Amino acid sequence: MVLLTLSEIAKSYGPVPVLKSINLEVEPGEVLALVGENGAGKSTLMRIIAGLAAPSSGAATFQQRKAPTTLVDAEQAGIIMVHQEFCLAPHLTVSENVFLGRELCKGPFTDRSKMERLAREILKQLGSSAAPRSKLRDLRVSDWQMIELAKAFARDPSIILMDEPTAVLSGAEAARLFDKVREFRAAGGSVIFTSHRLDEVKEIADRVAVLTDGQIVRLELASNLTEAQMAEAMVGRPLAEIYPHKVVATAASEAVSVEALTTPGFVTNASFSVKQGEILGVAGLVGSGRTELFEALCGLRPATCRKFSLNGRGRKLPNPREAWQLGLAYLTEDRKGKGLLLGKGLDVNLALTRGALNGSAWINKKSERESLIEAISGYDIRTGRVDVTAGALSGGNQQKVLIAKTLATNPGVIIFDEPTRGVDIGAKQQIYEIIARLAAQGKAIIVVSSEMQEVVGLAHRVVVMRKGETVGELVGDRVNESEIIKLAMGIQEEKSNVRYFGNARR
Repeated sequence: MVLLTLSEIAKSYGPVPVLKSINLEVEPGEVLALVGENGAGKSTLMRIIAGLAAPSSGAATFQQRKAPTTLVDAEQAGIIMVHQEFCLAPHLTVSENVFLGRELCKGPFTDRSKMERLAREILKQLGSSAAPRSKLRDLRVSDWQMIELAKAFARDPSIILMDEPTAVLSGAEAARLFDKVREFRAAGGSVIFTSHRLDEVKEIADRVAVLTDGQIVRLELASNLTEAQMAEAMVGRPLAEIYPHKVVATAASEAVSVEALTTPGFVTNASFSVKQGEILGVAGLVGSGRTELFEALCGLRPATCRKFSLNGRGRKLPNPREAWQLGLAYLTEDRKGKGLLLGKGLDVNLALTRGALNGSAWINKKSERESLIEAISGYDIRTGRVDVTAGALSGGNQQKVLIAKTLATNPGVIIFDEPTRGVDIGAKQQIYEIIARLAAQGKAIIVVSSEMQEVVGLAHRVVVMRKGETVGELVGDRVNESEIIKLAMGIQEEKSNVRYFGNARR
């Protein structure tokens, strides 16, 4: 028996078509992956199934009856969606969020002890150690994702729609989620999910639907498709090598040197350096202190440092404004929460960094519009039109806006924290080319990433962090996933091309 049937589903926003004649069936106990470039229509299709948007035409059935058309009806029918943007309440506890909107009661009172017990059980199944009584605002982004997933599984669903569920998870956390998905599938549950990580699609999906410009251009068993074939179907052309050729900077001077930087509770005595024209990769497991290290370096966290030098000159750690003035730019991993004003126009977002530096009381709208048009062309930001808000763009195009904003002041040192999180393979390739081009111009580049392939593919050197410390440096042919994992997990060997820091060999 078919669980869900979509027939000739189409969706337009005004004159702009987003989905065109989608025909799809999902069976009980099936994991279906939707893949495609940002803006291909994946999220819109899932929103229609979840009752959050109405199709412009076409019909859908669920369990052989007309499919629900509202969110409430869909959830009551067992269709639950896990959004890419969190739908959680930071001021509430973990258990309160897991049962948000369907609180358990004992008589007229909320049964908090039962909610905490069940939340703990579900989170344990997902491999999360988040305490049920913890406030959400005190937890990491990866914990939020696990709580969002726990909320979905707690609702006894028939089908779960997951929009980029692993975008903020480590490899180990994603593996635990997939174990739960397999268990759910074995019990007859179905999953539709989107992901830009094609290796994950290959691992967990039964079938793959490739979307391009709002249409399904390929629908096959995952076992019949390679990652390269998926990617080529997505972008409509053969893909060359995704990572640019590494050009090693010779005789370059040191751009940044840090010795023994400490930010309480997160980083202890971290040390590293990066040269002009060099790409330094920073790897480590989630919670190793990577983001906190570079937020502290840019004045976004309180920190102390034995020695900090920029372009050969010793300095004290800067505050955020001083960091920008010194040409030290930080691209945040959280583009929606910290990087962009989603409700504002693209011109306003791009002007934020320049405005913070020039201190002018006057806004030059003409200059802002000229800068926007230049950025749209230079970074291939696909907007449809210029007068849209940042929140109206797809994830990949939002990321390009964030990059354009970060580079607007022509900084000499650029820190990219998770630069390709939640973007498709085509946008990734464009971002990698931007990073390589900046390095070729003599900029000092630091790339912080949870994707080891990304670190290996881009970086000339790699610094690995573990438990808040920089534990080692990899150079030459030791820049590979195996060596990164050994350092990140504390498994060291005597290697001539591995440089250990501090007490890393304890």
